Amino acid sequence: MEFENSIYSLIPPVLAILMVILTRRVLVSLGTGILAGALLLHDFKIGETLKEIGTIVKGHFISEGALNEWNVYILLFLLILGMMTSIISLAGGSRAFGEWAISRVKTRRGAQLLTVVFGLVIFIDDYFNSLAVGNVSRPITDRHRISRAKLAYYLDSTAAPVCVISPVSSWGAYIIGIIGTIFATHEITNISAFSAFVQMIPLNFYAVFALLLVFAVSYFQLDFGPMKKHEHRALATGEVIDPEKKGAIGEGIQLEESDKGKVGDLVWPILLLIVSTVGFMIYTGIQNVRGLEEPTAVTLLSVFENTDVPKSLLYGGLIGLVAAILLFLPKKMGTSTFVRGLGRGVQSMWGAVTILLFAWTIISIIDSLGTGKYLAGLVDQHMNLAYLPLVLFVLSGLMAFATGTSWGTFGVMLPIGAEIAASTNIELMLPVLAAVLAGSVFGDHCSPISDTTILSSTGAGSHHIDHVITQLPYSLIAAVISMFGYLALGFTESVWIGLLVSAIAFAVSLVLLLTWSSQNTDTDDTINA
Repeated sequence: MEFENSIYSLIPPVLAILMVILTRRVLVSLGTGILAGALLLHDFKIGETLKEIGTIVKGHFISEGALNEWNVYILLFLLILGMMTSIISLAGGSRAFGEWAISRVKTRRGAQLLTVVFGLVIFIDDYFNSLAVGNVSRPITDRHRISRAKLAYYLDSTAAPVCVISPVSSWGAYIIGIIGTIFATHEITNISAFSAFVQMIPLNFYAVFALLLVFAVSYFQLDFGPMKKHEHRALATGEVIDPEKKGAIGEGIQLEESDKGKVGDLVWPILLLIVSTVGFMIYTGIQNVRGLEEPTAVTLLSVFENTDVPKSLLYGGLIGLVAAILLFLPKKMGTSTFVRGLGRGVQSMWGAVTILLFAWTIISIIDSLGTGKYLAGLVDQHMNLAYLPLVLFVLSGLMAFATGTSWGTFGVMLPIGAEIAASTNIELMLPVLAAVLAGSVFGDHCSPISDTTILSSTGAGSHHIDHVITQLPYSLIAAVISMFGYLALGFTESVWIGLLVSAIAFAVSLVLLLTWSSQNTDTDDTINA
């Protein structure tokens, strides 16, 4: 069709994103983008348009005549996590953990720093990071009157930025696999894909400075832009979500909580969920490596490269849910309360499930329209090579923002960047690949249709649009800092000069933010909820 691989392919994502910003209604906005994209695909023929949408939605559950395990297991894991969280709350585990944490974490700063540390420790997978850290941290941040929007920012900014620089993660394995194929294609034999990934860690300026900014925000309590409003309301009234809005994902109706709850009622289910999920990731990875047609050594890298993340999350979630139920039973709160608790858990995650389904649908339509290929084609191979890392960072960010997927952007842009570097200056190979990774994570952070962004809202129990709007200024600051670094890197071809320039930009930004912030850290830091 004439609309494919053209500027018209930008209409669905741009329309959806603009409507999200203007109306704050996610499903209506995504639905509009879906309809617009399907109409473009089928020359505005209503019957074929509706058939296309139906086929895509069906494909979320059944693909090539078989169960679409990735999507279905992710959705089931969300529902299981909602039920587990609800049962933990009924058993009094959340209350007990909150009281325990309050007695040890005395300040709002301490609660925020603890959340950030949790996010750094759980680096296996971004989905798992956002949901697990959110459920552990929420009782602590609620007690210290930290807004859910702020918590969602911490979850989102310690998920993908950590995973994208960790070789022992689902992200690291995926990226190393792509790099290996690129190196084989261009006959690069003087460096391994794993070694290249490690060397690119300091070149991933956005991940590095987004994480540093998170620490700065949590330590200095830097609240500006829309985030300031949420934090001031939470501190003044104890309302951690906007009371004028309904439907914060991850939240449900309130039920009674047992007064016999213990810290273990929360810790043990979460701990078992984490351990069992990681265990299943290792187990499924080993099984998949042994099942490969070509013999491959069972190494930590090959295991995580071939692990089955959705299946591991599902099995780990089931074990966590069973543990929560076993700890709930001695509380003797009755069958009806238990059933209502399970229902509340499902209800609390239903918003996330529906948003994910809509997001997956528009991503499929965007892929069919060739939006990513069109954006990639905007790269001019005759440009001054000094601008190449910066241009690829920006272009990857735009693509990830418009398509809602960093992994999809990796798949498109890494080969394109490698091709440009191989045909011009092979010395730019690692800087170019790192710039693509950094830009993809940046765009993913800003995109309201990104599944990672949605799941961070879910883990925090925040209104999704509140999370998107409040995180955007922080992401843009980290991106501008990174852009200075990539510009310096391109002109000097020095990693350390690029890092130094970004570090200077970070320091200047921090001074300006500290100056502009009206947050009275000394006063706020002494308040206990």
